[in-house]
Amino acid sequence: MSIDLRVKHDLESRRRAVELFDAGVGCKPAAEALSVPRETVREWQWVYRAFGSEALLSMGGKQSRYTFEQRVAAASAVVDGGMAKADAMAEFGIRSKSPLERWCRLYREGGAEALRPARRAGRGGRGRNPGPAPASRRSRSAAAGSRPRSP
Repeated sequence: MSIDLRVKHDLESRRRAVELFDAGVGCKPAAEALSVPRETVREWQWVYRAFGSEALLSMGGKQSRYTFEQRVAAASAVVDGGMAKADAMAEFGIRSKSPLERWCRLYREGGAEALRPARRAGRGGRGRNPGPAPASRRSRSAAAGSRPRSP
């Protein structure tokens, strides 16, 4: 079980950030005014520019899931097409810069196939007809002990 240790900023902080962005205030002064890390404010500004204030104010909910086709199209547009990340976020409906950056890295390293979702192990991994159970450690060691050893 993993515990999420990230700091979650309240709606009021994001609301004040929208007011500052509307007034033309940059990341550094906004971060100082809000007492929030600059990188966090930079992420908020990306979302604000790509999707507007409503998206920024609705952040913090459930994470979005993206299809394989969305991942490939967005990564290809940025890596091969030279599209700005903020523009790709807006065009493909990506709410955070982090997954887009990860997809671009994977796309550069392994192409479109690197973005295919990883297969998850099934429950038990054996399906409906599991067949014979694997030999226990004791029975394997007993079988190994009965074989002649080579010098």
